[in-house]
Amino acid sequence: MNVPSPLSTSPAARFPWGGLIALAVASFFSISGEMLPTGLLPEMGADLHVSETSVGLLVSVFAFTVVFTSTILTHLLSRIPRHRLLVGLIIVIAIGAAGTALAPTFGLLVVARILGGLAHGVFWAITGAYAAHLVPREQVGRALAVSSSGGTLAFVLGVPLGTALGQAVGWRWAFGILAILMVGGALLVWRLLPDVGSGAQDAETLRREASDAATGATPVGPGALATGSIPIIGDSSAREDARLRALPDPSKLGVVFSCVVTGIFMIGHYSLYTYVAPFLTRTSGLSDGQLSLALFAYGIAGAVGLLLVGWALGRRTGLTIPLFMALTALTVLGLLALEGRPAPSFVVFVVLGITFGSLPPLLQIRLLERAPARIRDLANSFYTSSFNAGIGAGALVGGLVLAGAGLGALPVLYAVVAAVMFVITVVSDRVLARRRPPRAAAAGAARRVPR
Repeated sequence: MNVPSPLSTSPAARFPWGGLIALAVASFFSISGEMLPTGLLPEMGADLHVSETSVGLLVSVFAFTVVFTSTILTHLLSRIPRHRLLVGLIIVIAIGAAGTALAPTFGLLVVARILGGLAHGVFWAITGAYAAHLVPREQVGRALAVSSSGGTLAFVLGVPLGTALGQAVGWRWAFGILAILMVGGALLVWRLLPDVGSGAQDAETLRREASDAATGATPVGPGALATGSIPIIGDSSAREDARLRALPDPSKLGVVFSCVVTGIFMIGHYSLYTYVAPFLTRTSGLSDGQLSLALFAYGIAGAVGLLLVGWALGRRTGLTIPLFMALTALTVLGLLALEGRPAPSFVVFVVLGITFGSLPPLLQIRLLERAPARIRDLANSFYTSSFNAGIGAGALVGGLVLAGAGLGALPVLYAVVAAVMFVITVVSDRVLARRRPPRAAAAGAARRVPR
């Protein structure tokens, strides 16, 4: 007899708004803590008696901690129920933020950032997959748009408000208040987010269903409707077969391509965004007061991009991802061309917010469409690692370029990376398209079980 799987979701079930919003709130605080140093580079550098480049490297330290630990920690913690694990991870991230606020020296501040990065990596490795476990596969894009909205809103409200607060009362108070809010986020997740079991339980359920498929049995029970799985039912309708064939073919090679593209693209973005405060004030000509407004408008634009993903863009990721990469390249070149002109630079920066606000959720949707259900948590941990590798490497490369060639070279670097990733995305999609027909035929034959 099949044991009900904790990741099971019926297509007819109500959309889990409460749980997804709780994930969004937790994501909001996590991203706000990660990226807040980018808005407070001058204040933190002056207080700690280090250069702005050194403060920018705090982003690299945090991100590389995620890169080197998220996959192994996700595996080691896979037997802990995801619900309990998420609550604990948010508490650890809060402790890291509190340590950042209280650190008397730059060295201890680095230690606090490493602690936050350890929890942040596992948090993001399971958050995207958690949202996918709450809904049937055809609703994954919608669920991710809701749960990932917290990350976008962190740029809309978290970083701008944290920057304004840090400029008004001190950067330490900004991190301290954020730590307190993170504890509230942990309580919200504990109360509202449904439990979906552990990664180890998922693996056992999917192994059992694979055994059923190999013997021609029809999977029964909630596990047969697990996100990303396809029940083998001999008399399924032609319409259902057509719907299943229309879904992207899960592919490990596709996961690899998605992670590589994500990581390299983030290098380009964060080489500029990590140093956006000095770039906008010194190169574009914005005042210190206008900086917080520009970051706020950028975040609002990112939220618009995210809404576009949930509304329409997430349905055609093969088209929208390269399109928005091309738009990003043009936009950052526009920032370079408008040097010293604050008003038009402000507008172009907002447009950049729309394009970049769309790309991370599109890339994650693409990854989860391609990833076989049995490795979704692992695939998402690789995505998290590649994303944060891009953040860390971007901050590091941006600092080197800043020291060697100046602020004006950062948009050029970003535009080149975006253009190269556009080409790689188009080529990789064609490679995967050539591989799909034989797999689709084999899957269709497997579904034709004799009555």
